[in-house]
Amino acid sequence: MEKSAKNRIFDLIKKRDKRWVFSAIDFSMDFKRWEIDQSFISLEKEGLIKRVIPGLYYYPEYSKLLEKMIAPDIQQAANALARKYEWKIFPEGNTALNYLGLSTQIPAKYIYISSGRSCKYKIGNIDLEFKHRVLTETMMNNENAILVVQAIKSIGQIHADNDFANQLAMCFSFDEWIKIEKASHKVAAWILDVIRKAKEFANNG
Repeated sequence: MEKSAKNRIFDLIKKRDKRWVFSAIDFSMDFKRWEIDQSFISLEKEGLIKRVIPGLYYYPEYSKLLEKMIAPDIQQAANALARKYEWKIFPEGNTALNYLGLSTQIPAKYIYISSGRSCKYKIGNIDLEFKHRVLTETMMNNENAILVVQAIKSIGQIHADNDFANQLAMCFSFDEWIKIEKASHKVAAWILDVIRKAKEFANNG
């Protein structure tokens, strides 16, 4: 007996990691829209998925230690929205530092550069903001370059010292740093200097 659309959709969800965030667009290649909508409604009622914001859901994970469901991952939510609206997004500022593992602080606000419209969302007690910005074609072709530039901007010129460059160097291989430097040739001189230092640290490391 063939499985229902709901069961097949949930099978696909279960193949992903817990806390995966998704929308109807992630199933649109294999199911009709009404099948997806009805399945989401039914799965939510059964507690198998949870709604993040209208149109966005996640695969919940229960923490025995905390004795409650863990909140959805904000980066996952940002990526799900980008897929839904066909945006190109990149973490900005402190979000970039957090993404690279250069900051252990959990941001109260996650900010992304977006090829789409500027907009804001509230997910639990976390603010998620997208800022529309036009990026050069060179930078668009290297997502790591954008990530690195945003991280350096966030730390600021005064604090972007050798220690920071050394930490930054460990995020990518030397070969990748060569590509990052090439893609970042139009950025401010002080940012390019930090990138070049990181590249050299990666080469010597």
